[in-house]
Amino acid sequence: MPDTTTPASPKATSSAAKKTVRPRRASSAGASKARATAARSSGASKSKPAAARTNSTRSTTDLVGDYAERAVLIPVGAALLARERVVSSVTDTISSYSSPAKAQGQLRKFEHRGSAARTRMEREVRKTRTRVERERRQLDQQRERITKEVTSRVEQTQSQIEKTQAQIEDALRARLEEGADLANRVQERVLSLV
Repeated sequence: MPDTTTPASPKATSSAAKKTVRPRRASSAGASKARATAARSSGASKSKPAAARTNSTRSTTDLVGDYAERAVLIPVGAALLARERVVSSVTDTISSYSSPAKAQGQLRKFEHRGSAARTRMEREVRKTRTRVERERRQLDQQRERITKEVTSRVEQTQSQIEKTQAQIEDALRARLEEGADLANRVQERVLSLV
């Protein structure tokens, strides 16, 4: 049996794992065929219920064996796949930096990627700044418009108050003059009567 703990390559690992799996299944299937052939050739006549019971026992035993085998093979296969992936990524990394030219090429890629990210970030910052300035200008315009409206309404109200005050003063003056005229007339009548 080949050693599956340290294979030379990922392909060798998977083929070695397949080789170790196949003989077990073949041996368990071969053993059950051999038992069935031996039972037929022995010439012992068994009743049908006993034969059915024996076949069901064998099939249950085979099922339990298959499940136990799968329970062992699944984690082994997962570990081997994980190992292959790690080895593959390490070899890719090593091949990327194996010579100064390749290392410089990788550094240029990183620099280009960083430059692109910086440019994208600067563009986003400019867009955000432009949007904020536009919104601030709009707010300033709204504030000026509201200030003008409030100022004009205050001035209108103030002028209306001044007009009303002047009208009230004129009306009071007119009443006072009428009252003074009336007082003078009354006084003249009283004097003319006396």
